[in-house]
Amino acid sequence: MDKFIYKKSAGITSMTDFTYKKHAHQEYAIGVTLRGIQHYHLDGSLHLSYQNGVMLFNPEQAHDGMAHDETGLDYVMLYIEPQLLLEVIEKKDIVRFSNPIVYDYRLEKRILSLANAILSEKDEILCSELLLSLTDSLVQTDFSTDFKKDNALIRKAKDILHTNLENVLKLDEICKELDLSKFQFIRLFKAHTGISPYQYFLNCKIERAKQLIEKNRDIYVAVAECGFVDLTHLNKHFKSVYGTTAFEYMSHLN
Repeated sequence: MDKFIYKKSAGITSMTDFTYKKHAHQEYAIGVTLRGIQHYHLDGSLHLSYQNGVMLFNPEQAHDGMAHDETGLDYVMLYIEPQLLLEVIEKKDIVRFSNPIVYDYRLEKRILSLANAILSEKDEILCSELLLSLTDSLVQTDFSTDFKKDNALIRKAKDILHTNLENVLKLDEICKELDLSKFQFIRLFKAHTGISPYQYFLNCKIERAKQLIEKNRDIYVAVAECGFVDLTHLNKHFKSVYGTTAFEYMSHLN
C-alpha cells in the first residue's frame, strides 16, 4: 500500500499488490478509478472498472478488490451514510444502485469535486452543496427501488449480531432464537447478503472499531469495546477491509 488518506468520508488509495478480502460497508460507497483497472467480485460476478469508471456499491453489498495487473491502480472513494443520502434525495425507503459501474463524465467530476473538498477540509456548506450536485446526477443516472429486501429472519439476525459486537459470535444462540439449524441459518444468511454470518459479524466489529477510533482517538478503546484479542488482531482485520492498519488509520486522523 503506497498511500492511504481517509478524512471524514473520503478516501484516496493507491494499490499495487494488496488485495481486499470479501467485506461490506454500512454506507453507500461511490468511487472513481483514476489509474489502472479495479478488479472485484460483486454479487457472484467479476467486474472490471477501467480508468474513469464510476464504481457504485450499495450498503452491505459484499465485495472484494484488487489491482487487475502489476501496474497497480489509483482510485478515490466516498462513503455516504444511508440516512444522509436518503435525506438529500428526499426518499424514505432505501434505494439501490442498479449498475455496479457506469461511465459518466459529469458524475465522475462531481465525485472528485466532493472528495477534494472533504480532503481539503472545506466548509461544511460547500461540501453539502457538492453532495447535492452529486446526488442529483445519481438520481438521473442509476437509482432503482426494485431490489430484494431482507426477510424478517435476516433483519432479526443482523440486529442480534449488531448488539453483541463486543462478544464472541455465538451461532447456537442465534439459531435457537431464529428456530433454525446452523446450516439453514448460514445458507439463508449468505443467500440474502452474499457473505457468511461470521464475516458479516467481523465486518461489523471492524466498522464499529473505526467509528470508535474516529470518536475517541484511542485505539485501545476500540480493541476493548469491540472484543479484539489485542491491537495486532484488530490491525490484521482492519487492514483486510480498509487497506491500512487501525494504527495507521488513526495517525491520519490526527
